[in-house]
Amino acid sequence: MATPLSAGRLLAALHAEGVDVVEYGSWRTHNRNHKGAWGPLNGVMIHHTVSSGTTSSVELCYNGHAGLPGPLCHGVIDKAGTVHLVGNGRTNHAGGGDPAALRRVIAEDYGDRPPAPQEHEGSAGSVDGNAHFYGFECINLGDGEDPWPAAQLDAIERVSAALCRAHGWSARSVIGHLEWSDQKVDPRGFTMPSLRNRIATRLSGPASGPASGGSASRPAGGGPTPRYQPFPGASFFTGRTSSPVITAMGRRLVAEGCSSYAVGPGPRWTDADARSYTAWQRKLGFRGSDADGVPGRTSWNALKVPYTK
Repeated sequence: MATPLSAGRLLAALHAEGVDVVEYGSWRTHNRNHKGAWGPLNGVMIHHTVSSGTTSSVELCYNGHAGLPGPLCHGVIDKAGTVHLVGNGRTNHAGGGDPAALRRVIAEDYGDRPPAPQEHEGSAGSVDGNAHFYGFECINLGDGEDPWPAAQLDAIERVSAALCRAHGWSARSVIGHLEWSDQKVDPRGFTMPSLRNRIATRLSGPASGPASGGSASRPAGGGPTPRYQPFPGASFFTGRTSSPVITAMGRRLVAEGCSSYAVGPGPRWTDADARSYTAWQRKLGFRGSDADGVPGRTSWNALKVPYTK
């Protein structure tokens, strides 16, 4: 179980995983929190829209309709692999589902699939999925014939891995709507076990690694894949610390246009480092207390500090 990510931390987690993101409307405050609980969270649910066209699909998921007010999910994943964020908080995407499926997702102890659901919205034993899952609608007609482009599948994989990584979940915390409710068939056109295999492969490497089945990115002209400094923990960043890791971090902040250095950067953690890191957090989308100048795992992974012995 997990506390929901703030809008800034959600955005930063997606950026760290290499997701192409569009912020739509007032998504940061657009939710249905007045209608019920939002959290504790237990996973990610994948849907298809039964629609075509990016603009109309995003508008529908943002606004909803008379019978089901929006937002209808947290993000819409289009066929080009762009993720349009439309909500933050409780959204109308999951509805009622099977408590047995929820228990197995929480335990992450099932095999290829959770147990087949026996409940649905309105049935006597159903539980509220809108309280427990992030939801992503993927633009597809859902007829089994509309194709799933590689870029779209890659984005679904990256989004799912980003949230799993942020919360410490495994790929078994990602399910399809059809694995939640016995009245649903989405997503149709690929299998959830195959998606979970892709997510598990991605989670075995660093954030923003290569797409499953693809080759690692390499510098121009060939050479080894870059190696990045693992997150050393927030307690590392104090005035008592002097390390080449801090120098390398500072150089990356300068390269990202986030420098508040008059001199440096150097190996000892200073207020200039903290101010520069705040600028980096804000660039990623953090706001308020989330942009406090203290490195966290998500923002650190996104910075890609070169490995230093």
